[in-house]
Amino acid sequence: MDRRQFLIAGTALGFAGVAQAGKNFGGLLGAAKKGAEAASLTDDQVRQYGAQMAKYYDSHSSIAPAGSAYGKRLASITRGLDEDDGLALNYKVYLTPDVNAHVTPDGSVRLYGGLMDMMSDDELRFVIGHEIGHVAHEHQRKRLQTALAASAAQDVAASSGNDKVAIIADGPLGDLIVKVITAKHSQGNEKEADDYGLGFMARRKYDKKAAVSALDKLAAMSSGKAPWLSTHPDPKVRADRMRKQV
Repeated sequence: MDRRQFLIAGTALGFAGVAQAGKNFGGLLGAAKKGAEAASLTDDQVRQYGAQMAKYYDSHSSIAPAGSAYGKRLASITRGLDEDDGLALNYKVYLTPDVNAHVTPDGSVRLYGGLMDMMSDDELRFVIGHEIGHVAHEHQRKRLQTALAASAAQDVAASSGNDKVAIIADGPLGDLIVKVITAKHSQGNEKEADDYGLGFMARRKYDKKAAVSALDKLAAMSSGKAPWLSTHPDPKVRADRMRKQV
């Protein structure tokens, strides 16, 4: 299932959830209660939901084997990057020509084959740092709280007194992925993630100029060739901003 299929499926699920919630006053009260539960999610719960999203995404993707050229390069690029500021990280490459990357709230970083093909090792490390930045700044946590309160997945939102979350069915889980992982980021969120990515490069003593060259490469592409660009603000503006910082 590609990003567009996620978006189509998620839109349908989202509208169905809204329609159902509006059927009666009791339904609205129930949604409000579940919304309060979603707002009180613990860090462990957020990561458990993220792990479910990652497992679902992986099950709908072709993953590069560890012994493949992509797998070996990924292992080299991410050597020593098993965690960042307490967040455990894991990585996979999706065998697709799409130029894309994403992370789920549990620290599951996914790079796409097209992105691997066009970027250098340090440029990919900046992308990884950028994606981690979305988790570190809790952009996805806030989206998850909103999505759990408003979507079909609200029926399994965990209460604050229980760190074990329910297993979400495929339909509502796909809706969560659309709202948490594939939704377009705001300019402010992207700035925070870019800054985090640049700091990530500096802390790890990687080449900070790779942040600029990575965004320059994205800026040179048409949006039709890079699905990632549809959920990120203008990379040229971001590249120029990084250029001034570097």
